[in-house]
Amino acid sequence: MSELFDKSIRTLELPAVLAMLADQTNSAEARERALATSPRTAVDEVERLQGETDAAREMIGLRGSPAFSGIKPVGESLYRADRGGTLNTRELLDIAGVLRCARRVKEYWNDDGGERTAVDSLFRSLRGNRFLEEKITTSILEEDVIADNASPELADIRRHKRNAASKGRQILQKIISSSSYSKVLQEAIITQRDGRFVVPVKAEFRSSLPGLVHDVSSSGATLFVEPMGVVQANNELKELEAKEKKEIERILSALSAEAASYHQDILEDYELLVRLDLIFARGQLSYKMNGSRPEIRRDGAIALRHARHPLLDSAKAVPIDIELGRRFDTLVITGPNTGGKTVSLKTLGLLTLMAQCGLHIPADYGSAVSVYDRVLADIGDEQSIEQSLSTFSAHMVNIVKILEEADERSLILFDELGAGTDPIEGAALAIAIIEHVRQRGAKVAATTHYAELKTFAMTTPGVENASCEFDVETLRPTYKLLIGIPGKSNAFAIAQRLGLDPAVIDTAKAQMDSESVRFEDVLTQLEEKRQSLEKDRDAAARLRAQREADAKRAREFREQMERAKDNARTRGEAEARRIIREARAQADAIFEELNQLRRAQEKQADWQNVNQARTAIRSQLNQAEEDLRFRQEAEPIPAPSRPIRVGDQVELGGTRTRATVTAVNGDKLQLAAGNMKLTVKAGEVRLIEEVEKETKSGPTRHVQTNIRTTGGRAASTELDIRGMMTDEAELVVDQFLDHALMSKLNLVTIIHGKGTGALRQAVRQQLKRHPAVKSFRPGRYGEGEDGVTVVELKG
Repeated sequence: MSELFDKSIRTLELPAVLAMLADQTNSAEARERALATSPRTAVDEVERLQGETDAAREMIGLRGSPAFSGIKPVGESLYRADRGGTLNTRELLDIAGVLRCARRVKEYWNDDGGERTAVDSLFRSLRGNRFLEEKITTSILEEDVIADNASPELADIRRHKRNAASKGRQILQKIISSSSYSKVLQEAIITQRDGRFVVPVKAEFRSSLPGLVHDVSSSGATLFVEPMGVVQANNELKELEAKEKKEIERILSALSAEAASYHQDILEDYELLVRLDLIFARGQLSYKMNGSRPEIRRDGAIALRHARHPLLDSAKAVPIDIELGRRFDTLVITGPNTGGKTVSLKTLGLLTLMAQCGLHIPADYGSAVSVYDRVLADIGDEQSIEQSLSTFSAHMVNIVKILEEADERSLILFDELGAGTDPIEGAALAIAIIEHVRQRGAKVAATTHYAELKTFAMTTPGVENASCEFDVETLRPTYKLLIGIPGKSNAFAIAQRLGLDPAVIDTAKAQMDSESVRFEDVLTQLEEKRQSLEKDRDAAARLRAQREADAKRAREFREQMERAKDNARTRGEAEARRIIREARAQADAIFEELNQLRRAQEKQADWQNVNQARTAIRSQLNQAEEDLRFRQEAEPIPAPSRPIRVGDQVELGGTRTRATVTAVNGDKLQLAAGNMKLTVKAGEVRLIEEVEKETKSGPTRHVQTNIRTTGGRAASTELDIRGMMTDEAELVVDQFLDHALMSKLNLVTIIHGKGTGALRQAVRQQLKRHPAVKSFRPGRYGEGEDGVTVVELKG
């Protein structure tokens, strides 16, 4: 990276964005890497970094961010342990912290075989070592506390220590509790000196309590004496403390050696955790600035949609649309001071650098950024008294270096190009510099006040004007960037609004040449037309949005009505099915009673009573079917295609009952439905026109053969229910079996087809429950096999 590129990075304030990134990290190493991040210049690497940030952002949205606490640098500790050194408790706890973090982060990932992401390989490479982690954490409770169960030897030593200390304290307790020593002791307490238990004795009574003197008070009035009876217990305690220290050193040495045996895996886990910490910091920053992943291009083109400068207050920053490199390679931005020209220039450069660092950019989806080898910027006033540089000279020093480095892989940003010197010479120099950089193939964006540059942009292919909008009424910039429209300085309008004498303004206008005046007038007219068109466009957009909202509400209302209708129909059908089930259960009970009656009266062959009973039962079932039909939503009765005549077949409205027309009296019809005769209006029936077609073409459904006639009624030995729904088929089969029983048929066949088997299963379940069925079987070869069921009825 060149010195000029590094300087441009600071000028565009990328380090401030990297500081925001560093604030999202958890570990010190990840923070340092965040602050040291630099733009990548390889497209594939930028794509990889963007993919990692994208995956992290998506995972944060689904499960939150993983916990990266406990990542401490352990490289030096492991290096020392690998060479036989013993680590202290703090170093071992840091190693356990890395292992625990690796385990938890891998548990967070939890590979479920879903869609692959750019960070899966990093998660998958984490190893962890729960055995070593728990061995360290169960042995070392805190930095200064070793657990008793760290080893059996340590537990035994500490048990003996407690016993020795207790023995010594018991002797001392007797001394301070004894009345004979009350005058000897300065205070009735037990304390320690040099790690040994002692009691405070008055100096004048030193000979009254034999023992070793370990300390004397500053006044000399108190001696701290270890009674002779306690010396042996304290000596034992000292020996045990020495053993304890040696055992702790042995435990730490053993843990250090075990950590050293896994040092490579631990170091790799540490490196992976730091990388993941930085990646998820990029994802967190994307959420914080409401960023999105830009398209990474190779052709030098940039297109930013509703881009916002990341260092400005997001609630106040005005988004801009800016593009460069496709329709034109140079963008000249003009407009008044404080209008947002420099911010637009910095936004263009900074968002490009952010994308090359793998960061999402604060812009809408659909934005695109190219990868450049260098982004070079000359922005700001860098005059220096110490170096005898004026504003113009300081800019020229930067521009000279930029011209030396510019090439087709460069993005060049000029702020106030040519300013700080004679306007005519400055404008000519600015145009020459832009042309020179363009010849080198670089993409250029420049801000200026010079009208000559506006004209240059309007007349030169590949160069486009842009301007920062300014509201003359409020004397405030709107900070909107307008591509394709040159800007005005608005100096006269601003001066007039601020109260400058109109005569002075008129005098100033007279100093301008006629071409400049006409140019400014044209710009004014264009701006007025543009603002008028924008108002019309905004109004149209509001109307379109309102229309779409109304259409959405209408669709939602219609969907609600459809759902309500479906719910009502479902409830009605459920109630009807319940009625039919109850009726069928009642019929089955009566059928059983009738069978008993038939067997009792079989010798007398009294079938008349049986038939009457069956007729009554069938009437109950028919009534249940009527209840079902009347619960369903009534369908409109279509008008007949011709006048209804005597002999026509009609269907009563709201029912499925068919009848024959016996007489026509105006709009009144006399009908015959079986033994029932009734008179209805012509509009209350539907003409069944399919009868004529069936007469011509022949019936296509419910083929009945092998007709047997009994008592004047015809009963079929076969029933075809193919194509019926299950509920419909159950009713038809029930009626068929009744007719077969009444006709004294012993063997009948039900044709249901093979299909999915649902209809066959329903029929055979019904036959199992039917009281009149003696047995049933699938058809044999030649009978239809599994597509039919042969039923044997009870005699």
